[in-house]
Order: sequence, then structure tokens, then C-alpha cells
Amino acid sequence: MTAASFRQLCLDANDVEAMGRFWGAALGLQSERRDEEVLLRGPTPQHSVWVEPVPEPVTVKQRVHLDVNARGVDDVLALGATPVDLDSFKWRVLKDPEGGELCVFEREEVGDYRLYEVVVDSVDPVRIAIWWGDVLGGTVQHEDEWSWVEGVAGMPFDALVFGWVPEPKTVKNRIHWDVTTPDLGLLTGAGATVLREPDDSIDWTVLADPEGNEFCAVVEEGV
Repeated sequence: MTAASFRQLCLDANDVEAMGRFWGAALGLQSERRDEEVLLRGPTPQHSVWVEPVPEPVTVKQRVHLDVNARGVDDVLALGATPVDLDSFKWRVLKDPEGGELCVFEREEVGDYRLYEVVVDSVDPVRIAIWWGDVLGGTVQHEDEWSWVEGVAGMPFDALVFGWVPEPKTVKNRIHWDVTTPDLGLLTGAGATVLREPDDSIDWTVLADPEGNEFCAVVEEGV
């Protein structure tokens, strides 16, 4: 039994309507307003991305970003992204309308759903990839300064990727993922830290992995 299952992604935004329109179009998801939040819906619940309001703007490079597939980088720029580096890599580096980084991989064939990978900066990619591979029951691969988890049941994108960076984490991640678990003790016993317990306003637990990356866990029996 794995400690958890992938549930969905969440993205912080100052303007949930604008960011919902951008990311819905970029990822090939349907945008739907839900009170103060925007839900981006796809063919399964795991495709969901919740765009959630926060007051603080982007101030530093995001430690978590999304890689998307597109027929051309101009398609994503036309949605409201701005270019950062279009020449140095085999992918194109952009910023979304609020300044968060994303990478575009140009493909000849692109499906309706266009999220390719979720990428996380890490001081020890091998260690944290193995940790998430154990938690989610995926296969861990390594190459140069990159480690990634693939083959996770229900995860609708190719991989959860960890890339080496020298700088430590300093602010809350603006992108995180949620999981379901049959027992919160499976996560804390593996090394996760509880940041916030359920209360009158939330029915999930906010945790951090061993490198401080926030994620939320919902307890569901039989998961």
C-alpha cells in the first residue's frame, strides 16, 4: 500500500479570473468560477487545477513550475505570457501573467490536455524524488542533475521532476499538489511535517515534504 494517491494541483493567484483564463487555455482545461476560487476541470478529477486567491505577489523565482506542451511558443504568448528565454534550451522559458515561470515544449502533435510535467527546484533531487516515489508509488529515474517520479497511478501528467538548484527555499510555493491518504500517519511517519491541521475553515491537513514543499492531504478510507 502506498502512503498517498495523487489528487489534484493548486495554484495561488492575485487575480483568479485572469489566471484561470490563462491557465485554462494553456492546459486545455475548462474554467469554472467557484466562489472566491476558479476550478479548471478536465476529463478526470485528477486533472483538476484549483486557482486560489492570495494577497502576496510573486517576489522570487518559483520553486515549482509547470511544463506545458504547445504547437508553438507563440500560442502561449498570445494567451498573455511574456518571454524570458527563448533560445538557451530545447524548451522556451516564459512567465505567466503574474510573473510565475513556466516552460513550453513545442510539439508537432499536441493533445487537448497539455500539462507535460510539474517541476520542483531541489537542493537534493535524488533524495526528494525517492521520497515522493515511495509516497506515491511511482518509478524514480535519475539523469545528471535531474530526478523524476513517473508512472504514478492517476497522475495525469508525465512526471514529477526535481532539478538541482543551490539556493534554499525561502517563501511558500505558489503551486502545490494535493494527495489523498488512508492514514495521515503514513505521511508523517515517512518524514512529512504538519503545518496546519483541519479546523472550521478547512477539512484537509497542510504538510511539508522533507525539503519544505507544501502539499495538502485529505484522509479517505480505502485509498
